[in-house]
Amino acid sequence: MNETFLEKLQFNAHGLIPAIIQERGTGAVLMMAWMNRQSLLKTIETKRTYFWSRSRQKFWMKGETSGHVQKVARIAFDCDGDTLLIEVEQIGAACHEGYKSCFFRDVSLEGDVKTNSERLVEPETVYSKKP
Repeated sequence: MNETFLEKLQFNAHGLIPAIIQERGTGAVLMMAWMNRQSLLKTIETKRTYFWSRSRQKFWMKGETSGHVQKVARIAFDCDGDTLLIEVEQIGAACHEGYKSCFFRDVSLEGDVKTNSERLVEPETVYSKKP
């Protein structure tokens, strides 16, 4: 595999880069997660998303517990090389709280919060342990 594109990326001091996960076809932003070099290379190799959990200090595959995987269709990076955009086919809920997207809450200009979508699954029915 040609890894020269990695030289164009700007990982932070912790070796991480933010990845915005977008649903192919609809353009909906599903989630944002952190990737390190290993998770990015594994994502490219398997065409499934892999990330680095800062809170758990652990490498993980999206859907490894829930089965709600992301099939990678396209990977891009921004002009500064400090953010990834990954288009996926989302199988099931992207959010660990059971919603299609992690961005399931809207905030009005007055500061009110409203849920903008229906929960697809109850988290406890899918996840054997809290992430």
